[in-house]
Amino acid sequence: MSVFASLVEHLSDLLQPLFGAFAAAAAIVLFTALVRLLVHPLSRAAARGQKARAALQPRIAELRRKHARDPEKLQRAVLELHTREKVSPLSGCLPSLFQLPAFFLLYHLFSNETIGGRPNELLGHRLFDAPLGGRWADALAGGGVFGGAGLVYLGLFAVVTVVAWFGYRLSRRMTDAARALTAGADDGQQVPGLAAVTKVMPFMSFFTLITVAVLPLAAALYMVTSTTWSVVERSVLYR
Repeated sequence: MSVFASLVEHLSDLLQPLFGAFAAAAAIVLFTALVRLLVHPLSRAAARGQKARAALQPRIAELRRKHARDPEKLQRAVLELHTREKVSPLSGCLPSLFQLPAFFLLYHLFSNETIGGRPNELLGHRLFDAPLGGRWADALAGGGVFGGAGLVYLGLFAVVTVVAWFGYRLSRRMTDAARALTAGADDGQQVPGLAAVTKVMPFMSFFTLITVAVLPLAAALYMVTSTTWSVVERSVLYR
C-alpha cells in the first residue's frame, strides 16, 4: 500500500506545475489511463474474440438444428466448438478482471487514515471543494446538493450520464447485431449464462452512477475515467 501511495504522490508532484491544487485528482486520472493502456491488449483480444464468435454463429445454428431435442448435447457441442476454434465465450471479461487490483488499491488508499503507521496525506487533497477521500454523503451533509462539494458530484454525475448513454447505445447496437445472427434460437440453448450477460450489458455503464455516489471521490474518479475510456475504446474496436 505504501508503495502505491508513493506512486500516486510522485505522479501528483509531476503534475503540480500544470494542475496546481488539483494535481492529485489529475494523478488519479493519469494513473487510470496508464492502467487502461496496459490492459488495452486484452481489450483488443476481447474484440477479436467477439468477432470470431460472431463468425461461428452459422455453425452454431447448424448445431442447434442437429441437436434441437437434446439441449445438454447441444451445450457440449457448442463449448467443444469454441474450444476447437480457440474462442473463449468469456474473453470479454478479462479486461475488467485485470483492472480490479488497481481499483481496490486506490479504494483502500483513500479509505484509510494511516499508511504504514503515518497519517495519510493524500486524504488532504481535493478536487475543487470536494476531498478525494470524501463521499457524496459527506458532501450532502456538509453543504447540500448545491454546496461546493455537492456541485463536484453533480458534475461527475452529469459526465457519467452522458458517457453511460453513449455506452448504452453502443451496447444496444452490439447486442442487436448478435441477436440478429442468432435469430430464432432459444436462449436456453446458448452458452450457459451468456444470454443473461447479453441482456444486462447495455445497462452496465449506468452502474457507474451508483459507484460515484457511494465510493470515495478518488475511486469515483477512477471509475468515471475508466468508463469513459471503455466507451471510446469499444466504439473504435467494435466499429
